[in-house]
Amino acid sequence: MPSSSFAVVGAGLAGCECALQLALAGHRVTLFEQKPHFRSPAHVSDDFAELVCSNSLRSDERTSGVGLLKAEMRALGSAFMAAADACRVPAGKALAVDREAFARAMTGAVAALPRITVRQRRIDSLDDAELARCGADGVVIAAGPLASDGLSAALAAAIGGEHCYFYDAIAPIVWTHSLDMSVVFRASRYGAENGEAEGEGDYLNCPMSREEYEAFFAALSEGRVMEARDFEKEVHFEGCMPLEALARRGPRTLTFGPLKPVGFVDPRTGRRPWAVLQLRAENANAETCNLVGCQTKLLQGEQERIFRLVPGMERAEFARFGSMHRNTYVNAPRALTPSLELKTRPGVYLAGQISGVEGYVESAASGLWLGLMLAARARGRVLPPPPPESALGALLGHLQRPEKRFQPSNIHFGLMPELDERARKKERKALYAARAEAAFVDWLAASCLGTR
Repeated sequence: MPSSSFAVVGAGLAGCECALQLALAGHRVTLFEQKPHFRSPAHVSDDFAELVCSNSLRSDERTSGVGLLKAEMRALGSAFMAAADACRVPAGKALAVDREAFARAMTGAVAALPRITVRQRRIDSLDDAELARCGADGVVIAAGPLASDGLSAALAAAIGGEHCYFYDAIAPIVWTHSLDMSVVFRASRYGAENGEAEGEGDYLNCPMSREEYEAFFAALSEGRVMEARDFEKEVHFEGCMPLEALARRGPRTLTFGPLKPVGFVDPRTGRRPWAVLQLRAENANAETCNLVGCQTKLLQGEQERIFRLVPGMERAEFARFGSMHRNTYVNAPRALTPSLELKTRPGVYLAGQISGVEGYVESAASGLWLGLMLAARARGRVLPPPPPESALGALLGHLQRPEKRFQPSNIHFGLMPELDERARKKERKALYAARAEAAFVDWLAASCLGTR
């Protein structure tokens, strides 16, 4: 059967995964990427699949929604997961990666396939003549949540209404050598209770007494922030709230959230701190660390002043400051078919965060699914959607579920059908996971994807 030709706009996580799946299936792909000529405010590298926020892909345990989704993606031959596993850095039960090595790996994977042609140019219109020429069998828009103004406007016009949007904040990164290791201690949460020796663990921890936390909280509450543009309402995704926005909910919000001290003992005192700020290695040699859960829209000078109030960070040197940017996405139930195709523009598909999923893994998963689905369609086959009990099926189902106000979502068990049996709360995750694994295995065998 002759190969088909597809155009993919955006060499991010979803775009690279989709292009790789199509090319591996024998099809020609033209991958349009605006870098290096243009960059969004959040991007700093010319490599593909750049991780602009945290370097964590979250839990790798199969009793979590995202851990289950990763397992399903591995079974489907995800290039994203192969690169992530190869570039892993210590992060306890989470999967975190050396972001620079990961981006190089994904860029190399694209370059290694002769069926993928990369065009370094920005696409600002769905009617771009080169899109039509290169994407005879389908155009995939995977421009990410930071799509150009022109492309965002074109999508808004195509769906007959304004986009939804929310603001996203990223956490600062500091140089590890600038931390005071006489205060900062290495440990994982509950590590001591699980037999972890002192000085072991995948995280660095900055302990705070009540007085130190209250001084930090007061400064954070009064810190000057980057403001949204006058004509835009600021809406944050709940899972990525700026630290200062969380602080406005009350003085103990942070100690029950990103700065919670539960499971830690300060080696200097032998007691649990009042609060703990955690740092996670950014790369394989751990030269830099990400401030876990500390995404922020504070002005850069304020970030230096306020975070240096944290014990152990008094002389912290910042490798990257936190920042805020707008994330754009469509109202998926209104705009997209179950095949992620624009209802008003047949032949144009969306993948990644712009389609209404949230998170690195979820974005790559949507690109993976779209690549597999389009490749099957090009062979004259209909690939049945994964079952709603599975992680991938539940994530795709969220994009078709009408809601009063559609919001992007990470994968979680709440997107899956309710369990039939009654179960205690602590057993429910394991039951959801077992049911999902069984349903996915059956679907994989029936779809013949496992034998590609």
